[in-house]
Amino acid sequence: MPMSSTEGKSWTRDRVFALAEEGPVSVLDIGPGVGTYAKLLAGPHVDRLTGIEIWKPYVDTYRLHEYYDEIVVGDARKVDLPDADVVIIGDVAEHMTEADALTLWERCTAAARKAVYLSIPIVHYPQHEIEGNPHEIHVDEDWNHERVLASFAGIGAYELGGEVGVYERRV
Repeated sequence: MPMSSTEGKSWTRDRVFALAEEGPVSVLDIGPGVGTYAKLLAGPHVDRLTGIEIWKPYVDTYRLHEYYDEIVVGDARKVDLPDADVVIIGDVAEHMTEADALTLWERCTAAARKAVYLSIPIVHYPQHEIEGNPHEIHVDEDWNHERVLASFAGIGAYELGGEVGVYERRV
């Protein structure tokens, strides 16, 4: 199933809600999978939620249109990213090369008005195809906290779990 560890999700939610203290924020969710962040952020803190999902079958299987104002089917490395207050790259970077992940990080930073969040395994974490989706394969399965900090520019805050780290870059 295209979902990830619960580690760091509440930290990310709380950080996004803090950004919404002056009014609701718009959120761009890269790789929504089953809609974890849409469900987590539902409520008055978010006024618009857009998801970019690479695997079309997930849109129907997990009824993503019920949770998102808009779903773009495409590869976040290639499609135009709409501007949003907050961009979440939730357990996506490990599904691509480091170079692609860093380029996506910068593209997401350019699209964000307030912050970008990255959730990524920080232990050896191999994964193969799931539900026929070849994009579920972990291309780079050896991230760790030190490597994330050295690779992704601008990280100012983070929370570490036993398997997953979540990182914030304010813009």
